Amino acid sequence: MAKRRASDAFGDERQTKRIRAPVTDRLSKLSDELILRVLSFLPLSDLIVSERYDPRSLKTNAGDSQLWKALYYNRFVRPRASRIPGIRDSGIPADSLHFSSKLSRWLDDESLVKRGKETNWKRQYKLRHNWSRGSCIVSEVPVAEQASIPPVLVQMHESTIYLADQTDGLRASSSKADRGMLSRMPLSDRGKGTGNSSPTALAVDTSSGPESTNVAICFQDGSFSLYRLDHDTSAFSHQYTHEPSSNGMLTAVSISYPYLVTMTATQILSVYKFETQQDTESENDILDPPRLLQSLHSHTVWPPLTLSIRPSASNILVSIAYSLPTYLSGWTVGIQEMRMTLSGEIVSTRLASAIDQHFRPLVSSIPSTSPSGTSTPTTPAPFTYSEANQIHSKPTSLSYSHPYLLVSHPDNTLTLYMVSSTAESLSISPGSRLWGHTSSVSGAHVGGRGKAVSVSSRGDELRVWELEGGFGSAASRRKLASGALSVQIRPERRADMDCLAAVAARRDGFGLALDLEDGLDEIGVSRGWVGFDEENVVVLREKGCGGQALMVYDFS
Repeated sequence: MAKRRASDAFGDERQTKRIRAPVTDRLSKLSDELILRVLSFLPLSDLIVSERYDPRSLKTNAGDSQLWKALYYNRFVRPRASRIPGIRDSGIPADSLHFSSKLSRWLDDESLVKRGKETNWKRQYKLRHNWSRGSCIVSEVPVAEQASIPPVLVQMHESTIYLADQTDGLRASSSKADRGMLSRMPLSDRGKGTGNSSPTALAVDTSSGPESTNVAICFQDGSFSLYRLDHDTSAFSHQYTHEPSSNGMLTAVSISYPYLVTMTATQILSVYKFETQQDTESENDILDPPRLLQSLHSHTVWPPLTLSIRPSASNILVSIAYSLPTYLSGWTVGIQEMRMTLSGEIVSTRLASAIDQHFRPLVSSIPSTSPSGTSTPTTPAPFTYSEANQIHSKPTSLSYSHPYLLVSHPDNTLTLYMVSSTAESLSISPGSRLWGHTSSVSGAHVGGRGKAVSVSSRGDELRVWELEGGFGSAASRRKLASGALSVQIRPERRADMDCLAAVAARRDGFGLALDLEDGLDEIGVSRGWVGFDEENVVVLREKGCGGQALMVYDFS
């Protein structure tokens, strides 16, 4: 029998094998403009995969800033634009709001587009995506080996954390990856007659320029000091110290240079104005004493409270938002606005509270904070019985960034109020309860665009809230009812090695570093302060062993 040829025996099998065609690189022959055009049609997942492939032209163009700028616009900007009342009510579909690279400004894009700097839109997209998912890395920065009394004061602005206490003085640290100390200044060198009083309030001037930042500190003896942090030299300079006052301890302060507002524990509010420096003076020279514009007294302002200053070209607007006890309803909130001329004369003063005519505060009337004992009647805002009846306990914190007024409660909830301030009236909307926390809320902070962060009293539960626009629309009310307004921050449990080295340098064989070697300590309580910027959330925690530390949640 004749043998079959190998080709006959395996012919069927070979025919079934797929012949791989040689890979032809056609994209590298195209210009960068055409490659970008092709990549602009890819979905996000395919665009990310394209960065891993050769040729190099494809990898480079897949990370092009204009591509990621368009993706950022479509996901984060266009949904906001479609909620603008003028566009929403006109019936224009959201898909018609196409991206255009020629548009240089968007809604609140000051933090994204800065003069002299090129925006990394891929990084901005990743940062915003991590915020929406609550994805971050947590690290621990030591503050003190023992809890201080009064507690450490903390504020945050432009990626810089400011701390003040009696032991370590005024400090400034970076919230960037290195978490390094920028500057430090003792508070004992404030001047004669100030003694060794403890700091009780801290405020950072958010209107300061890029060259320097003004910081105001109030003290238990009624004095206050003004410092300036130079960003080029990373050094503090002492600008001015006000002598102690017989009015008692200062509990709140706000600064928008040259204006400064303080509040005492006896509910005396003072408005000061510093004289602007002459061109011939040095920035390190001690300022002249400020001029007292107004001294106002009230009997209805209860803590927690917050002060704010909004200067304009023609006048200044001083606001105070505060808690208010009432019959039957327990607690509510109030706000007062004082409009002054640049010389300090009061043009108008208005007061509003979130109660209706059927409820009365514990005092016989609600006078506004006013000089010489005069008062202005309240203009109450609509407030339903069911909402008023829910607020039984005293608020644990209050944060106001116009028009958002956010209050936290020990019953695991928060309440959002929308403040309406026009030339004719001032009013506070009915409160909307926010649910999501599983334990008492000790602190919350709201930004100007309605972004807020809250922390539980245990310090182990943080939530990010998107409150923009309030709850006037049906879509917002549905999100409120479904609990889709917030996302819980779920960090990776990894300590920063630079922080470990910083602890080891000062612990002398004990302290927080021993705890950090085994990971982050879960035992501790929040001190009620939480702050955030574009990249980080910072929480002040008191450890179980008595020490204090800043928990930095990095979303970059």
